[in-house]
Amino acid sequence: MSSRLIIGAVTLLAVLHVGIGAEAKVFYSRNEALELAFPDADEVGSETFVLNQQQADQIQNLSKSPLESKLVKIYKALRDGNVIGYALIDVHNVRTLPEAFMVVLTPAGEVRSLRVLAFHEPLEYKPTQRWYQQFDNKSKDAPLRVGGDVHGVVGATLSARATTRGVRRALALYEVLIHNGR
Repeated sequence: MSSRLIIGAVTLLAVLHVGIGAEAKVFYSRNEALELAFPDADEVGSETFVLNQQQADQIQNLSKSPLESKLVKIYKALRDGNVIGYALIDVHNVRTLPEAFMVVLTPAGEVRSLRVLAFHEPLEYKPTQRWYQQFDNKSKDAPLRVGGDVHGVVGATLSARATTRGVRRALALYEVLIHNGR
């Protein structure tokens, strides 16, 4: 076998391996995630908010995190006319590529669950589902700091930080738009 052929084969395998590792993954559509989040809901509606500068500043101060947009959509689930929960989708860059996840909140504003919808970084940078579960039952009063009350992830530090910021944003959005907006 010629050395050119061997070099070509090794190069092709390396390119294929890098391509596979860099593949983006979409796990759930918005509608699938909402159905999983609120299986007992009679109705799931949404409200779109255009934040004024005061609201944006307040949310950024509460979350200790920058807002990507002043346009926010919050989903509200109802059963028998009563609110059974809220959901917000947070889209942000982890390192250089986006991640999208849904934060599901109780009517009182505590995290009920977190579901990754899409992750476009290499999948080895995505924390496990068990890691995401540590946000369950957290509220705006939790410090939510990686290395503090949020465990870090070896090899996925940027993902852990980006997710933690996103959860803090969701809790701050709830506080400003839902809790204080009542």
